[in-house]
Amino acid sequence: MGEIERRPAPGADSACWLFGDSRIVRSSRRATSAILWRDPRLRPAAVVLTAVLAVVFALSSGCQEKVKPGSVEVKRPVIEGVTVTEVALSTVDELYDATGTVKAKTTSVISSRVMGTVTSVRVREGDRVSAGQVLVTVDDRDAAQRLRAAEKAADVAQHSKSLSEVTYGRYKTLYDEKALTRQELDQIETQKKVAEAEYERALAGLAEAKVALGFAQITSPVSGVVVDRKIDPGSMAAPGVPLLTVEDSSSFTIDIFVDEHLSGRLHKGAAVDLFVSAVPQQPKGRIIEIVPAVDPASRTFLVKVEASGPGLKSGHYAKVRIPAGKREALVVPSFTVVEKGQLSGVYAVDEKGLISYRLIKQGKRFGEGVEVLSGLSPKEKIITAGIEKAVDGGIVAAQGGSPSAR
Repeated sequence: MGEIERRPAPGADSACWLFGDSRIVRSSRRATSAILWRDPRLRPAAVVLTAVLAVVFALSSGCQEKVKPGSVEVKRPVIEGVTVTEVALSTVDELYDATGTVKAKTTSVISSRVMGTVTSVRVREGDRVSAGQVLVTVDDRDAAQRLRAAEKAADVAQHSKSLSEVTYGRYKTLYDEKALTRQELDQIETQKKVAEAEYERALAGLAEAKVALGFAQITSPVSGVVVDRKIDPGSMAAPGVPLLTVEDSSSFTIDIFVDEHLSGRLHKGAAVDLFVSAVPQQPKGRIIEIVPAVDPASRTFLVKVEASGPGLKSGHYAKVRIPAGKREALVVPSFTVVEKGQLSGVYAVDEKGLISYRLIKQGKRFGEGVEVLSGLSPKEKIITAGIEKAVDGGIVAAQGGSPSAR
């Protein structure tokens, strides 16, 4: 048997054990098997050895092929009909993004001013109401009784006042005729003033009774939408206990907390961009209030933004984008960004015209462009037209139709 030598097998990851001559492998296999098979006790070993020699023979046969040294030419597809553009830094608005919740500018929590049993609730959640509309009624029998008593008291006081005025007139005539003393006239005049005061008091009591009766009808202070109802007919209403909540749907605000580095750089009336995914049309926004005090825990300060637009509702999640100056950024057209699953990239072209799919990290959007945070540098070239023809590993054709480089 020849010596076994270790040689690397072409195209394989591990070494091959080869005999110097494959014919020796075959003859040794036959001779050894014949000897072992003669003895019954050695037949199991013969089976194993035969299998091993068969494997060695197969490996030795497979390793006979050699790959001639040299380089293989890579044939790259030639891409035509594409436009290559050099990217450069551009000046963009420095934008600060914050989030907040849309809420009604005016929210009215309605409660009763008197205690009594609720006799009717005329609205439900979602109903639109107008200012002055009756929403809830409370048992008004006590107030009505007090009103009737006040009306009678006012009638009696009016008659007393009228009588005192007539009496005073008669006594004044007698006094002018020297038939009465000044003291007697003063007494009648005092009675007249007391009657007038009693009448004024009765009128005040009557007005108070009317107001108290009016408290039995609870009205809406603003026009808006009922967003919460906490009472039903038959329940007891008590002063200060909330019954309904009405929001003015004509205007909304968004409270956002802005980083302290923007302190002094924002001003009232400044327009901001709003993004509310729940509404189809982008609403408009402007800063209406700035609280300059900085929270020492979060290092932010409060800014209130007024929002207006169709479809807005209290509770919507909103993203607010505030212009905060200028800066330079690498911006590419958004249509040049190709999405592949969870990856985003552009087709970059090097100085030899070789196309490669370059992964990028996207930043903020500026109109029709998107900021590139990483993966691309200024003065590099990307494909901006004919992107659907681009192939990773392809080569851009020159103007004459031939490849620009190989």
